[in-house]
Formats: sequence, structure tokens, C-alpha cells
Amino acid sequence: MIEEKGRVVALDKTEGSPGTGVWIETIRQTACQSCSARKGCGHSALAKLGQQNTHIFASSRFDHSVGDMVVIGVPEDVVIKGSLIAYLMPLVLMLVGAIIADGMAFGDFATTLISLLGLGVGFGLVRLHFFKSRGDVRYQPVVLRKVLAENHDLDSCSLTSA
Repeated sequence: MIEEKGRVVALDKTEGSPGTGVWIETIRQTACQSCSARKGCGHSALAKLGQQNTHIFASSRFDHSVGDMVVIGVPEDVVIKGSLIAYLMPLVLMLVGAIIADGMAFGDFATTLISLLGLGVGFGLVRLHFFKSRGDVRYQPVVLRKVLAENHDLDSCSLTSA
């Protein structure tokens, strides 16, 4: 499971069933925080510009209240398959179009146009695939567990009262 922490911002309940779904607010993280070259890197500057809160719907079997900290998860195979479909399908169809056009001895301009047509068809198929599978529960994030808040005040009180 790929996990991410977030905060519950809204509840989505149906009558009579405990905790069917929640809206989670997460902050997109990058690996720039642990990199030693982050001050001189252009990617770090772009990551700061794009860092914003994201709201995600996640199904849950727990009872939640607004403000709860939770850990949500998505199976790795879903992320890998989705990435392969999103990135490879358009490129493969572009290459297939270029190979077919080149094999049929079209000119360079026609080969370029046919390969771009293959790229466009690939993007269309990706969009169609994700549109058809958007309601599938296998691809939806789920709440794995609640994060218990650490209470530092109790520790300091026990030290001062002794």
C-alpha cells in the first residue's frame, strides 16, 4: 500500500451505515525536503509553486469527525498499472503509427502526422479507460487507520508535578 497522511475535512455518510466515506485534505509532498541541493535546484522551486492542499475522497469503515488525522492508502499495483497505461499507451501508439507509416514509404511529413495521430489516439484511449474505471472501488483510496494525536502536555505535567 502507498500511504499518505491527511486530515478529515468533510463526512459523506448514508443513512444507517457507519462511516461510508470521508473527504481528506492532504499536502502534496516532494522528495525535495531531504535533498541537499534543494536551494540551487529548479525542480525544488517548481515544487514549492505547485505545493497545495489536495482534497481526496476515501472510503472508510471507521467513524470519523471533522479534523481527525488519518492515513489513507492505495494499492501499489493500481498505481503501477495506472502509470503504465497513462504514460506508455500514447507513446506505444505513436511509435506504432510511425513504424507503419515508415514501412508504407510515406514521406517524412506524413510519417510525422501519422505518428502524432497515434499519440492523440493513445491519449484518447487513456482518457476513455480512466473515465470508465473512475467509479470502480478497487481504484479508490481507503482509510487505513486513524492517527492518534500525541499529547505532549501530559508528559510535561508529569514532570512538573513530581
